Order: sequence, then C-alpha cells, then structure tokens
Amino acid sequence: MKLKEEFSSVTQYFSPKIIDEVNDQYIKVAKIKGQEVPWHNHENEDELFYIVDGELLMEIENQPSFTMNKGDLFVVKKGVNHRVSSVEECRIMLIESKTTEHTGKVKSNITKSIEEQTY
Repeated sequence: MKLKEEFSSVTQYFSPKIIDEVNDQYIKVAKIKGQEVPWHNHENEDELFYIVDGELLMEIENQPSFTMNKGDLFVVKKGVNHRVSSVEECRIMLIESKTTEHTGKVKSNITKSIEEQTY
C-alpha cells in the first residue's frame, strides 16, 4: 500500500477513510481544509494524528494552539477537548481505536459513522 495514493479516493474534506486495521485500531486517512471540526473529545480513546502533507492547526482546550507540519505526529489523549483546521488542504493519517466516534459525542454536519468511513 502506498499511503499517498490512498488519498485519491477521499473526495470530501473532514471525511476519514479507513484504509487498514492493526489489532483493535483503524488506520485512516483524511483531507482537512477549513474550520468545520467542532470542539470534541473521545472519552475512552487516544487519537494519533500524523501529517502526510500540508499544515494542520491543532487546538487543545486551555492550551496554546500549534501548527503541525509534514512528518509531525501528535497524540490527543482521551478526554481532551480538541479541534483541527487548515487554511490550505492538509492530508493526515489517523490511528484510532475501533470504538472511536468521529467527533466524539458531539454531532455536526461533518460527523461520519464507521460505515461512512469505509469506502
């Protein structure tokens, strides 16, 4: 599998695509552009972000926001409120437990079920 090629089937921003799995974790790719992700958290799961291409603004509640660049990796710990955005298209890989809900308990127009993340 060539990771960069997996993005060709991602046609919508903020719409993760499951590309594989390891034990009880999904490996996902997504494209981010704009600021549509609501503040949310994952009560019981950590979430790994890896920047494949572009820049991602990571906002963590009650902490200074920071920009992630190509090759950067960050783990949002369970229960931590966060949101992401990007001015230009950013391509990310996520590693999440299979139980992780896209936007936690917060529902918005971008929220995708696991079924919707399987292309």
